[in-house]
Amino acid sequence: MLTLLKRHTLIWLLPLSLYLYHLAFENTAIFWYMYTFAILVLMSIALINYAVFDEMKTWKSLVYGTLFGGMIYAFLAFGYLFFDILPLNVEGPVTAMQTLFAPTSIWHYLLLMFVIVPGEELFWRGYIQQQLKKYMKLPFAILGSSLLFGIALAFSGFWPSIVAGIVAGALLGILYEWKRSMPLLIITHLMVLVLLFIIMPLPI
Repeated sequence: MLTLLKRHTLIWLLPLSLYLYHLAFENTAIFWYMYTFAILVLMSIALINYAVFDEMKTWKSLVYGTLFGGMIYAFLAFGYLFFDILPLNVEGPVTAMQTLFAPTSIWHYLLLMFVIVPGEELFWRGYIQQQLKKYMKLPFAILGSSLLFGIALAFSGFWPSIVAGIVAGALLGILYEWKRSMPLLIITHLMVLVLLFIIMPLPI
């Protein structure tokens, strides 16, 4: 049994990751503490079991990360505008989500920069996506990891976070398989959050 669990880590790791996300979103008063704890645990597991790909020079990661981050933000923003013209209440959930979970202090941004964003990319794209490639073809592995990321974000209680997680997760997954650079992925993710939370927050 232990050999099976060691060879197929997704059997226990996926339930653990979803449980940790559930704990993080369960109490909004301690969200930042619990979310950081959850990501630290998952990042540690990923780092122990995963060899990080870094096949791009630093300056290219910065340039491409800024570009791709802007593109993913634009994709999400257009998606928001699309849903907004449909008979769906998208503005309400997005506003409530921003109120409850958006960073509000310097230390929140520091946690995002140095723990949460690197941890999410190392775990979901770096580890889960690479593990799924053992069981299925690449397109399905990317789709699977992005769907799982969306399911984890469903514990926030807001459906736009699920859609955004799946879409952004898929785009980041494709980018990782294309460029094979974890620093690029982290910079891209950070750029998306800078645009979402500071420069052009939704609703726009």
